[in-house]
Amino acid sequence: MSNKSRRVVITGMGVISPFGVGLDLFWDNIVLGKSGIKPITIMDASEHNVKIAGEVSDFDPSIYLDKKEARRMDRYCQFGMVAAKHAAEDAKLDMELEDPTRIGVIVGSAAGGIGTIENNCRVIMEKGPTKCSPFTVPMMISNIAAGRISIMLNAKGPNKCVITACATATHSLGDAFRTIAYGDADVMIAGGTEAAITPLSMAGFASARTLSTRNDEPELASRPFDMGRDGFVMSEGAGMLVMESLDHALARGARIYAEFAGYGASADAYDIVAPHPEGEGAARAMQLALDDAELKPTDVQYINAHGTSTSLGDIAETIAIKRVYGNYAKNGLLVSSTKSMVGHLLGAAGGVEAAACIKTIETGIVTPTINLIDQDEKCDLDYVANKARKVDNINAVMSNSFGFGGHNASLIFKKYKP
Repeated sequence: MSNKSRRVVITGMGVISPFGVGLDLFWDNIVLGKSGIKPITIMDASEHNVKIAGEVSDFDPSIYLDKKEARRMDRYCQFGMVAAKHAAEDAKLDMELEDPTRIGVIVGSAAGGIGTIENNCRVIMEKGPTKCSPFTVPMMISNIAAGRISIMLNAKGPNKCVITACATATHSLGDAFRTIAYGDADVMIAGGTEAAITPLSMAGFASARTLSTRNDEPELASRPFDMGRDGFVMSEGAGMLVMESLDHALARGARIYAEFAGYGASADAYDIVAPHPEGEGAARAMQLALDDAELKPTDVQYINAHGTSTSLGDIAETIAIKRVYGNYAKNGLLVSSTKSMVGHLLGAAGGVEAAACIKTIETGIVTPTINLIDQDEKCDLDYVANKARKVDNINAVMSNSFGFGGHNASLIFKKYKP
C-alpha cells in the first residue's frame, strides 16, 4: 500500500516516433494499424545483417531548436528536447506564472549519445585524440537531455536521469509520479528519448540475435505473439508526459487527459538478457502497480504490453499477465503491442506507449497488434489482432516495460473523475 497523499494527473504529451514529430501523427497512424518500419537510411547498413528500423525520417532539429545549440546535441537529446517542448505546449504550461523550483524533470535514455561516442571514436582513430570535439562529453552523457530540458523550461525542481534499458521511460514516469505524489514537486516533465540506430548499436544487437532479419518485408518484421516472430525491430524517438498534482492542475484550469493511478517496479534477478521464464518479476511489478492504484485486476480493461516480438519475451509476458489477472486474462482483458507498428524505442518505448494508453482512455480506442497472422499457442490472450477496436467504458489501463538486466516496471492510468 502506498503512502502517497496527492493525486497526480496528466496534462500534456509530446511524441516523436517513426511516423514523425507529433502526438496526433503517432496516434492517427497506430489507430489505422500502420507500420513505421522501413529500410535504414541514416547510416550505411549495406554490410549489416539487419537493414531495417523504425527511423524518424526527415527530422530537422533546427525547426524546433536554435540551430547552433542543436549542433551541440546528440540526436537522442534533440528528440528529447523537441518532445518535451511539445508536451509543455500541449499542457499550456506558462513558466512565467509558475514557481520554477516546484517543476522538475526526469528523463532517461538507454544508450544516450551513442552516435556521438561512435563518431568521436572514429575521429580519434583516424586523426588522433586532439581532434576530439570539445562538446563530446556533454553530448554523449545520458543525463544531458534531462539537464537541457530543465534549462530550456527553467525547471529548477528535482532533475534526474533513469537508465534501466527498455524500462527507462516507464521508470522515469513512475519516479516522477511519486515525486509529485509525495509533495516534492507540483509539475514534472518525464519520459524517455533514444537514437540508437547506429552502426555499433545495430551490430551489437544483431550479433546477440535479438533483432528481426526480415529485411525484405520491413512492415511485417515486428510481429509480437506471432509464430513467425524472429526478434524486435530497433527504433528511435521520444515520449514525454507533463504530470501535475491535481490541485495544481485545477488551480490553473488545465485540461486533464487522465489520472496517473499506480506504479510498480521489480527485478527478475534471473538473467542479464532473458526474462524469467515464468514471468515472476514482471507479475510482481504488475501486482504492485495494481496495489498502488488500489484496483482489482478486473478494474483494468486494457494492457499495453511490452510485446517486443522476441520468442521468449512474448511468452514470459503472457504467463505473467495470466498470473496476475487469472481467468479474467482470457475473458475480457484486452492486450496489444504498440511495438508491432513502431518497433522498439528502447529507453523511449515506455514514453510513447504511455501516450498511447492515455489516448486509449480519452478515445475508447484500443490500438491493434499488427502482423498477428499465426498466433503462438503459448500466447493465448486477446491481443486485438490487426485492427483497432472501439471499447465502451475504458476506465483503467496498464503499461508494461521490461529491460535487459531484469528491470520491470508497470504503470496504471485511469479516467479522471473529480
